[in-house]
Amino acid sequence: MRSFFYPNSVALVGASAKKGSIGNVILNNLKNFNGKVYAVNPNYSEIDGVECFESVKSLPEVVDLAVIATPAKTVPYIVEECGKKEIKNVIVISAGFKETGTEGATLEERVAESAKKYGIRLLGPNCLGIMNPEINLNATFSEIMPRRGNIAFLSQSGAFILAVILWAEKTRFGFSKIVSMGNKAVLSEADLLRFFARDEKTDVIMLYVEGIGNGREFMEVAKKVAREKPIVVMKAGKTESGAKAASSHTGSLAGSYEIYKTAFEQCGVVIAETVEELFDFSFALSKFRKAGKVAIVTNSGGPGVMASDAVELNGLELANFKKDTIDELHKILPPSANFYNPVDILGDADTERFVKALDLVEKDENVGSIVAILAPTAQINYSKAVDRVLTCKKPIFCCFMGLDKSNEERLIDNKIPNFFDPSRAVKTISAVERYSRFEFRDSSVVNFEVDKKSADKFFENVKGKFVGVEGMKLLEYYGIKVAPFGIAQNFEEALEIAEKIGYPVVLKVISPDIIHKSDIGAIRLNVTRDKLKSEFFDMLSRVENLLPNARIEGVMVQKMIPGGREVIIGMKRDPYFGNVLMFGLGGVYVEVFKDVSFKIAPLSKEDAYDMVRRVKSYPLLRGVRGEKGVDVDAIAEAILRFSQLSMDYPILEMEINPLKAFESGCVAVDFRMLLEVRK
Repeated sequence: MRSFFYPNSVALVGASAKKGSIGNVILNNLKNFNGKVYAVNPNYSEIDGVECFESVKSLPEVVDLAVIATPAKTVPYIVEECGKKEIKNVIVISAGFKETGTEGATLEERVAESAKKYGIRLLGPNCLGIMNPEINLNATFSEIMPRRGNIAFLSQSGAFILAVILWAEKTRFGFSKIVSMGNKAVLSEADLLRFFARDEKTDVIMLYVEGIGNGREFMEVAKKVAREKPIVVMKAGKTESGAKAASSHTGSLAGSYEIYKTAFEQCGVVIAETVEELFDFSFALSKFRKAGKVAIVTNSGGPGVMASDAVELNGLELANFKKDTIDELHKILPPSANFYNPVDILGDADTERFVKALDLVEKDENVGSIVAILAPTAQINYSKAVDRVLTCKKPIFCCFMGLDKSNEERLIDNKIPNFFDPSRAVKTISAVERYSRFEFRDSSVVNFEVDKKSADKFFENVKGKFVGVEGMKLLEYYGIKVAPFGIAQNFEEALEIAEKIGYPVVLKVISPDIIHKSDIGAIRLNVTRDKLKSEFFDMLSRVENLLPNARIEGVMVQKMIPGGREVIIGMKRDPYFGNVLMFGLGGVYVEVFKDVSFKIAPLSKEDAYDMVRRVKSYPLLRGVRGEKGVDVDAIAEAILRFSQLSMDYPILEMEINPLKAFESGCVAVDFRMLLEVRK
C-alpha cells in the first residue's frame, strides 16, 4: 500500500471549478502535492491551472491514486473504469451509500464487487480522504494540512478528523498520516494496521472506531502490530443509543462495548475512554514505552496529594526511594519538606531547589517515571525548569501550572506531556505502563488431547438446537471433570442409577423448554434414598402443572457434590469477534452480582488466569480470613478446555453453571448449550 500514501501521480474524478465545492477544495489541496495531478471532468479542459480530462480512461497515464468525488450513483461505473485502466488505489469521498439505507447499501456492494474484481485497494466510500504531511499530500476537503509527527490517525468519522485537525493546529500536535476510513467497503482497520506496522514515519497508531466488521481479523493483526507499535483506540457506540447512532452514521453495526473492550485488551490495544485520553495516551506513547514505579516532585502539597491518589486509583505504585536518595534530599531541602514520595520541596522553593531534587529522584534506581509538578510561584523560573526537564533520561510528565506558551511549545516539540491536572498526568502514565506490560505476555494458544471421536458422535446424534444436562458427557470428552450421573426415563431407572452412584443425589428434569430449572422446581437437591420416589414424582407433577406443553426427555440423577465455591464458565458467539468467554461467581447469583470477566477464544494460558484474577470475588477464590482457597490452576485449565470445545463445534451459547471449585480440583454439576441451526 505504499503507493497509496506515497503516490507519484493523483487523479481527482469530479474536480470542479465551483469555488467552495468539495471537488474544487480537494483539487486546490492536491495542487500543493509535489507529484503530478490530473483533473477528471467532461465539462472542462482545465481547472485552476490543472489539466482536465473527459474520463478516467482518457488519462495519459496509469495514476498511482484516484480520488472520486462524484454523485453516489456514478461511483460504481467510475470504479469499473479505474479497474480497466489498471489503477490500483482508489479513494471514494462520495456519500450516499450504506449509511443512507438499503438502496445505498446495494450501491456500495456494487462498488466493492468492482474493486475486488480488479484488485483495487479502495478506501471509503463516505470518507474524508487521506493526508500525508511528509509529502504535502492532502487528498481531503480540509483546507488545513497538519504539522508532521510520528502518530498515524485512523478515523471512521470524517467530521471528527476535521475537528481534530483544527485542534492539532493550535496545540502543535503532529501526524505521520491521517486516514478517514468511512464505510470500509474494501479497506478495513486491519489492512491499514498492516501498512502502518511497516511505515517508518509512524511510531503510534491512533484509532477512532464505531464498529469493526471483521473482529477476528482485526485481533489477529492488532496483536502482532501492538508488539512493535502502540495502538490507542477510542470506541464510540458504547450504549444502546450510541450504537444506533453509529449505525445510522456509517452503516456500522456496533456490538457490545464490553466485547470490544475485551478484544482490545486481549490484543494489547490501549483503550481511551475519551477524546482527551485518546490524544494524551498517543502523545505519551510516541516517546515513552515504559513507566514503572512513579516518583512525584512538587512545590505544592495539594497537587502532590492529588497525584498520589491517582497513582493508587490507576493501579500504579509509588516508588520507594533508596536510603541514599532520602539522605541526599535531607541535605538540600528544608527540615519541613517531605523527603519521601511524593517529594514536597515546599512553596518557597526556587528553580535551583527543584532541579536538585529532580536530579536525585531521577538517579534513584527504584524510580521508573516522574511527575514534576510546579505551581507558578514568584521563585520559579519556568524556562530553567523546562531546560532541566528536557535533559531527563527517564519518562517525565509535567504539571507546570500556568506555563507560558513558548515554554509549553518547547515541551510539546520534545514530546514531553504537560498537564494542568496531576490526575490526568498519572492516568496517562498508567496507559504507558499497561502497554509495556502487554509486550511480555505469552499469547500462544493452549490445546489439549481430547476424545474428539466421541464428541463428533455426540454432535451427530443431537436433535434440535438446545442441549441440556445430557451434554455433561461432552465435558467429559474434553477432560472437564463432572459429577457422576445417569439419565433415567422412569423411576426404576432413577433408582438404579442412584444406588450405583451413591446418595444423596440431585434430580434434574431434562427438557429443551426449561432453561432455569430452579425457577419452577425442576431440580431437587440432596435427595436421600427414602425421599427418592416422592421427590421424583412430585418434581415431574409440578413441572407438568406449570408447563403442560414442555417436552420432557428424562430425568438426570446426579451425585450431590457438597461444599466448594460455585463459579460459572460461559460462552456466547459474537457476530464480529467470534466466541466470547465469560467467567465469574456462579450459581443462582451470577445475574444478580454480575461479577464476571470476558475473553475471546481461543485462549492462551495467561488469558485463562487473567480471567480468574479479574473478577472482584477473586480474593474469595484465593482464600480470605483463614479460609482455604480453591484450586485456581484447575479452574484455569477448565476454562482452557471449555474454550477449545467452543472453537471445535458450531456452538452459539454454552455454560457450565455451576462449576464447583475445591481446594484440589473442580467439578461441573450443570450444563446447557445452544447450537447453530444445521441445514
